[in-house]
Amino acid sequence: MSASAFPKPALRPMLPSDGPLLAAIFQASIEELTEEDYDEGQRQAWASAADDEDAFAKKLGGWLTLIGTVQGSPVGFIALKGADHIEMFYVHPAVARQGVGTMLYEAIEKLAAARGAKKLTVDASDTARAFFEMKGFEPRHRQTVAIGDYWLGNTRMERVI
Repeated sequence: MSASAFPKPALRPMLPSDGPLLAAIFQASIEELTEEDYDEGQRQAWASAADDEDAFAKKLGGWLTLIGTVQGSPVGFIALKGADHIEMFYVHPAVARQGVGTMLYEAIEKLAAARGAKKLTVDASDTARAFFEMKGFEPRHRQTVAIGDYWLGNTRMERVI
């Protein structure tokens, strides 16, 4: 699909019924978009966070979660934890690099600023780091996260808004 033919994405708040679709987007994004940065075991451990769709949806429902849609169907999401931390940010591989992520990020930044946040932080995966750098985030430090028997590296990044 050429960029000119791609339907315009839209935004909406998360609904309780979105859980299974968001879990699928989360897992597909990890499985297909992070292959160059994380091995098979790391990706499976990471994606397992959405195996319990109800718990996954409940977690997202506790944060400010926005859904990106194309022709009414969810294709990505971003979740703001507290006033200033991007906790989750995933786009389905079928729409990667089509503007959905930028639309989601810009919306959450505006909402965070409207709520009084002076900065945004994110623990960016190695795959997402370049996206956040393009949005003006600066790396603060490397860290590792243990998931089961696997360690995954990421970078704490920050942007003044």
